[in-house]
Amino acid sequence: MGFEEMLRKYFDKVLTEVDFVRKTYNALKKFGINDENAIASVCICRDEISQSLRSIIKHVWGEAFNLSSLGGMFFAGKTALKAAMHHAPNADGRERYVYYAMPHIAIDEEGRMGFCRRKGIKESHACGALCGFLDELREKKVIVSINDEDAEQGHLKMRLLKEIPYGNVPDLLELTQIALKVIQTDLKQALQETVDEKKSDYALITGIQIHGPDGNYIWPAECYAFVNGIKKDVTL
Repeated sequence: MGFEEMLRKYFDKVLTEVDFVRKTYNALKKFGINDENAIASVCICRDEISQSLRSIIKHVWGEAFNLSSLGGMFFAGKTALKAAMHHAPNADGRERYVYYAMPHIAIDEEGRMGFCRRKGIKESHACGALCGFLDELREKKVIVSINDEDAEQGHLKMRLLKEIPYGNVPDLLELTQIALKVIQTDLKQALQETVDEKKSDYALITGIQIHGPDGNYIWPAECYAFVNGIKKDVTL
């Protein structure tokens, strides 16, 4: 089963990164959120092959606030959210924020999950942070600790372990889907506690970034906006 067959089997809808950002921008523009009156923030993996999405968001929305961490996890916290909010335009007395947040996974031309090619490397992996955690789960040697030498990976493992039933070992796609749910949950909670909907509108755009042999794609997940305190679905 090759790449195209794997996409059709496991992802009901995919868009190129350019189409994904363009469609989300056009949808939010109808709600009065655009590049002139909003600040975008990006929460994706630190991986260099993920940065094409950040570049496209920058091209469409302008310079974006960076909330990223290993695996796309949201570890930046309320302080980072408040900093980004303080940088938002306020020309009409109302602030607007847009958040793109998602983990990533690779599928190679043979349809193998987690495998990709990088320049000068015939066979590589993505997401490396999730693959490393999965190796520990499979070997039943999960090292759970937080230290200054590997703080983000330690936080990633501790946070994801809370969502995995004891003794269960997910495959990489399942682990990526768990990461997506955690990212959504944690960022939603932080937004609810920091955004003042009386003076601000915001949008949360989530999905899974997929690295294929011919480029990157996005599987859209939950996408919505709160405008004047009213939730509006962002349809693509």
